[in-house]
Amino acid sequence: MFDAARIGAVVIGASAGGVEALNQLLPGLPKAFAPPVLVVVHVRQGQPSLLPGLFASRCQVAIEEPFDKDEIAPGTVYFAPPGYHMLVEAEGGAAPAIALSVDPPVRFSRPSVDVLFESAAHAYGERLLGIVLSGANDDGALGARAIRAAGGTCWAQDPATATAPAMPLAAIAQGAVNDVLTLDDMAMRLSQCIGRQP
Repeated sequence: MFDAARIGAVVIGASAGGVEALNQLLPGLPKAFAPPVLVVVHVRQGQPSLLPGLFASRCQVAIEEPFDKDEIAPGTVYFAPPGYHMLVEAEGGAAPAIALSVDPPVRFSRPSVDVLFESAAHAYGERLLGIVLSGANDDGALGARAIRAAGGTCWAQDPATATAPAMPLAAIAQGAVNDVLTLDDMAMRLSQCIGRQP
């Protein structure tokens, strides 16, 4: 049973085919959507990302490409900038903030889904929802396991509906996934995350 009121933040990882999947999820978020959403998509380094502009015109919620140390705001979608790991910092009772890092690539990727998921699991614990979408490698599987270990919830896109099923399959193989869902089912559940969060 999905408890929408429990969700304090959402993290999403995607690679090949992931932009198409995101285009079925993000535009459906209602204006009153409460949790922040942090998204890693494997994109080509060395050029600006077109994703914030692409989704800003299609979504009811705010879309941002964050700067280092930006405080994480509710109801806002943050896309990791190309060439930077995006992490969540929440130390000493401070409000969660974005940290950007140029540490070496993880699983050949920077930004890395695992890096985002693991840091967010530490910051949000049982209030975190992780979503693994279409992708051609196993980035996100270890991060999904970290979310589950911290008491959070993980969903994987149904591999049969993914352009590249390797990423959701890897998360499922880790035993890290609560539910395997179609994008329509994910969108329906996410639409329930409105109002004040705990």
